[in-house]
Amino acid sequence: MPVNPTSAKASDPSHDFLRAEPRPLDALFRPERVALIGATERVGSVGRTVFENLLAAFRGKVFPVNPTHPQILGQPAYPSIAAVPEKVDLAVVVTPAATVPDVIGECVDAGVRAAVVISAGFKEHGAQGVELERRIVQHLRRGPMRLIGPNCLGVMNPHCGLNATFARDMARPGNVAFLSQSGALLTAILDWSLKELVGFSAFVSTGSMLDVGWGDLIYYLGDDPNTQSILIYMESIGDARSFLSAAREVAFTKPIIVIKAGRTEAASRAAASHTGALTGSDDVLDAAFRRCGVLRVNSIGDLFNMAEVFGKQPRPRGPRLTILTNAGGPGVLATDALIAAGGELAALSPPTLHALDQFLPPHWSHSNPVDVLGDAGPERYAKALEVAAADPASDGMLVIMAPQGMTDPAATAERVASYARTFPKPILASWMGGAGVAGGVEVLNRAEIPTFSYPDTAARAFQYMWRSSYNLRGLYETPALADLQSHPSRRADAEAFIQKTRDSARTLLTEAESKQLLQLYGIPTVETRVATSESEAVRLAGELGYPVVLKLFSHTITHKTDVGGVKLNLRDERAVVDAYRAIQQAVTEKAGAAHFQGVTVQPMVSLEGYELILGSSLDPQFGPVILFGLGGQMVEVFRDRALALPPLNTTLARRLMEQTRIFTALQGVRGRKPVDLPALEALLVRFSQLVVEQRWIKEIDINPLLASSERLLALDARVVLHEPRVALADIPLPAIRPYPSQYVSTWVMKDGTAVTIRPIRPEDEPQIVRFHQTLSERSVYLRYFQVTQLSTRVAHERLVRICFIDYDREMALVAERNAPNGDGDAAGREILAVGRLSKLHGRNEAEFAILVSDLYQRHGLGFELMRRLTQIARDEKLERVTGSILPENKEMQGLARKTGFELKMDPDQSLYTATLSL
Repeated sequence: MPVNPTSAKASDPSHDFLRAEPRPLDALFRPERVALIGATERVGSVGRTVFENLLAAFRGKVFPVNPTHPQILGQPAYPSIAAVPEKVDLAVVVTPAATVPDVIGECVDAGVRAAVVISAGFKEHGAQGVELERRIVQHLRRGPMRLIGPNCLGVMNPHCGLNATFARDMARPGNVAFLSQSGALLTAILDWSLKELVGFSAFVSTGSMLDVGWGDLIYYLGDDPNTQSILIYMESIGDARSFLSAAREVAFTKPIIVIKAGRTEAASRAAASHTGALTGSDDVLDAAFRRCGVLRVNSIGDLFNMAEVFGKQPRPRGPRLTILTNAGGPGVLATDALIAAGGELAALSPPTLHALDQFLPPHWSHSNPVDVLGDAGPERYAKALEVAAADPASDGMLVIMAPQGMTDPAATAERVASYARTFPKPILASWMGGAGVAGGVEVLNRAEIPTFSYPDTAARAFQYMWRSSYNLRGLYETPALADLQSHPSRRADAEAFIQKTRDSARTLLTEAESKQLLQLYGIPTVETRVATSESEAVRLAGELGYPVVLKLFSHTITHKTDVGGVKLNLRDERAVVDAYRAIQQAVTEKAGAAHFQGVTVQPMVSLEGYELILGSSLDPQFGPVILFGLGGQMVEVFRDRALALPPLNTTLARRLMEQTRIFTALQGVRGRKPVDLPALEALLVRFSQLVVEQRWIKEIDINPLLASSERLLALDARVVLHEPRVALADIPLPAIRPYPSQYVSTWVMKDGTAVTIRPIRPEDEPQIVRFHQTLSERSVYLRYFQVTQLSTRVAHERLVRICFIDYDREMALVAERNAPNGDGDAAGREILAVGRLSKLHGRNEAEFAILVSDLYQRHGLGFELMRRLTQIARDEKLERVTGSILPENKEMQGLARKTGFELKMDPDQSLYTATLSL
């Protein structure tokens, strides 16, 4: 399906889908007719304040609704929303909570497109409020109306004069969207912004997020041309899948910066009480933000500082900062702040040091920070900046000016400003002082060099920039090809294995069973056998080879207890018998003879290498979470671990490892060989696959996972299943939808060639490049409505978004075959066609797109992909599938009709619109 060149995203080659129709949230942010339900003349009331705000600057029509007033503030009033003489886009509701459900029902019946419920008294007030919300939701399900709130301050769009809030003032127009779960914070920020001349594209109080949530707002503002960055004050995340999906898509083009309340346990309880929603683990939330490219900051000041920085300067390519200063103290402060935040000082190269020596005084610092001394004038600053910024070992510059008797802040700023766009790395500035440096600060800001009053704040801002770059890089990098799919029989075997345990009413797998489960997913384990008698223990020890280890085997007692958990150096039959009897006696004394069922026997393994831990548990908001770090008996003491959301690919697995201190050692230190990191990445990918596919698992850990240059080996494992009373529907889903392997199958083309049709993967990017090389200009024109150059179509920034998709939002199928004559990718595979189904934001429908290589057209691929896409649309419970087709594209028109689509000509765009209602 071609891209409409007149659509909002047509200029962005990363977007392949039509977005020409009005968006559902336009009624919230760009209404033409607004009704205020509960308008009143009573001084000091919310109803009057909101009405006055609407009348003050809104360029559309405003209709007050109140059954007891014929007019309000001189404006005709109406007894109900049904009595309003024109179709209302937005209803603002300020009536008492008990009346709101019926009011919303009347709005739905009247065809109102959106509502903002400012009224309080809902779930934050207990069971009665929860019931009111349930009734509101029932009404919303009867129509397409969207709702913000309840219990919110309201919504502002300064660009169209909309102030549907009870705040005292109207925000200035600007390019920052600010979303907040705290109305009081919103008003405080509004007061501050008017003083500091900060403008907004949208100002939103989300309230309880009964309907419209973070994901809806992020998607909408991601498309908004007036919005350059999105700032969020968050107390609870709500629909985690929706947030992650929207944030990951939008963060590619617009920074999303979040300050999240509730880092501490006490603050978390306060946030839950305030919003009526539970909050999850803060560490897990950090992992979620990293996964979708969101930057988390620690203060309101950082929130707005980073919006300014991202709007003015490029992101750094690494963590190394060069500091240029005319005073030692500020340079030290900046260094301390940088290192404490996780950044690095750039190590100046010998050529850079030599160049600086040519013009700096003999007593300059000869290192980073580069102290150009207190008598530095504009030219010395400029030359030092030019030389230091050109060093390839530096990823960014911080220029500090401390006012001294010999300095000229304004003139120095002019010279620094001349380099604002010279280098592809960020330049930040700290002009310290007040009125004396104000002229220089103004010069720098005009040149789009962000300025900070204090150098430590500037250093932290640079580190935030790098953290954001690092997170996004994880999304942009193409992962290495790995076996990301279970073989169907292996997955089925694992499911049957787990079900057998559940049928026995057990929730704990034994160590041997846990290792068997890991082996089904290709995770190597030490061979472990079960012995239920002394003689059997001796026999197995002989088969496995001495020395061996005996441990307790029981369905009811885990070897994590002290019962039978001591590893003994068993080198002969007598030692095995003694160990068996000792474990049996210990169990009898501590738990009773009935609990002893035998021992496990396994070879004693040399612990040469690193002991790691790899595990997973469930978070109530984000579902399964993967933990990786330093393992062994001291795991709780050292707490060197990192978290990630599954599923992982090789890039994300490496990112997870990089967040731990043990990762440095894994790369090889003090003469020790490095661990096979690609193999470890692949093991993490397979483990994440196990976690997302086997949903009956409640907890799983491998500790220790022995890692060395020669091998990876799970020495110990533990798997806990959900209780029998738990239903599958009650288990939290993964926050990120796993690879939809149910849509993988084989098919045979008309010429007898066997192909695999499967959902696309991030690893397919190299194949997609080769696929585009097979396309003719005609095929490209019919697909994109224009002849897009090959270099544009295969740009990495575009393909990463096409291949690394959110399966909840898109479903792209590729038809792949084993390539003859050594063609294709490293695995000898070749993509012949691509079909795509993309959901439209805010609507339960999707658009289709199909593109077939010129070499394989007229082989039935197009029809088969269309058939499968429509079946997927039914499986995903969509209501409608649409597409746009050029008049000259007779092949696609015929294919659409053959699969049941209705075609109509759109005279305004000279296109056929294909529609299939499901």
